[in-house]
Amino acid sequence: MRTPFLALALAALLAAAVMTAAGFAADPPAKPNILMIAVDDLRPQLGCYGQSQVQSPNLDRLAAQGVLFERAYCMVPTCGASRASLMTSIRPAPKRFVTHLAWADREAPGLITLNTHLRQNGYVTLSNGKVFHHPEDSAEGWSEPAWRPGGRPASGATPKGGGKKGKGTAKPATDEDGNTMRAPFQAVDTPDEELGDGQVAQKTIADLRRLKEEREPFFLAAGFFKPHLPFIAPKKYWDLYPAGTLKLPDNYHRPKDAPDEAIHTFGELRAYQGVPKTGPLPDELALNLIRGYHACVSFTDAQIGKVLAELDRLDLAKNTIVVVWGDHGWNLGEHTLWCKHCCFETSMRVPLIVRGPGLKGGVRTAGITELIDLYPTLCELAGLPIPAHVQGRSFVPLLKSPTLPWKDQAIGRFMNGDTLRTADHRFTEYANARREPVARMLYDHHSDPAENVNIAELPAEKALVANLTARLRAGKGKDGDLPKVTAP
Repeated sequence: MRTPFLALALAALLAAAVMTAAGFAADPPAKPNILMIAVDDLRPQLGCYGQSQVQSPNLDRLAAQGVLFERAYCMVPTCGASRASLMTSIRPAPKRFVTHLAWADREAPGLITLNTHLRQNGYVTLSNGKVFHHPEDSAEGWSEPAWRPGGRPASGATPKGGGKKGKGTAKPATDEDGNTMRAPFQAVDTPDEELGDGQVAQKTIADLRRLKEEREPFFLAAGFFKPHLPFIAPKKYWDLYPAGTLKLPDNYHRPKDAPDEAIHTFGELRAYQGVPKTGPLPDELALNLIRGYHACVSFTDAQIGKVLAELDRLDLAKNTIVVVWGDHGWNLGEHTLWCKHCCFETSMRVPLIVRGPGLKGGVRTAGITELIDLYPTLCELAGLPIPAHVQGRSFVPLLKSPTLPWKDQAIGRFMNGDTLRTADHRFTEYANARREPVARMLYDHHSDPAENVNIAELPAEKALVANLTARLRAGKGKDGDLPKVTAP
């Protein structure tokens, strides 16, 4: 009697082996983890983006293992608005996602933010450092309260409870620990871990260890503050850029024929001691700011390296999607501008690197992408449905085929300016308080990649300007365009 039972058992084992070999695993594959790293004010000032003077070995290594996006663009060049737009996949509009104090859950009420969507679909969701501008934003989307070093608001933010309508600016300037700052830069003789971003890295590493033990799919978001002002970093990172080795940009001047609306007075920087309240900066100050920015980039790169090294050590990398993005660019004197807050390429273009299971590494794509595309992309990579409200487009096909024909434009805005980037041009239209067009810019990125000569008013460009104007007006975000959400 035992022989038939033994034969049946062997047959069952053989059948299971055949099914596994044929690709029919008994258990479905685990959902991929997601490690999302956001960096404040980081323009593509990295070695992997051709900036050879910058020492960013960890992000360069990540790019060599993943897909680097050469033409990725933010939706609005200020932190709160950019992050709210990314985390909802909703375009900014004249009355939505306008300033650094923007809130996702108040300005797009009822819509499911990325972290909330992932949590509702079985992910443990954690936020360290600066992810949303306000730690309380989309709080229901985090498995635990959003964590920040010292429990303080982000650099430059108003205290908790302030800025509820997304208006105004914070004064005086503060660092990420809430301390009032006197100078816009400083080299400090202190260990990395005593600064806010060092603490973000350590908290993220501790969470990775805990998450490995919990064995649940996770969405771990780590937001690094630097290179946000003030440019404070340990001296060893300043020493990477000796005084006298950096220079002012070649276009340290206003673009030819640029309208007044395009040029701002960088009030964010002028809030610091030692910065003239009006007019251009002294060359020595300008060079120290450039040096401080570079030092902070290297400092943050080192913190990201520690997190990625722990991901490898824990053997989590093989099933973890890693994405690094900057919330907007930053001006280092180009066009006489500092900070962000403008519609030039220097403010709109951002770094974006994605590494993940099954993705070929060490490739680059010139496909135009927008930060609102990240939400649907992560949904698709995780095998999750994409919510109906999403306005971005998943770039998973581009991850798999980097030369695939892709988007032909990216559209963003800042205050009264709406801007469109195509493969060949950047076109910007400015409006007055009545939404009437009052000025415009057009730059040819083949002949003028630094955007030094505005050609919008040249007769020869009349047809092109008309075409780009129509495309911009049709594609930009509009007040009242959000879907109506009813309470459950």
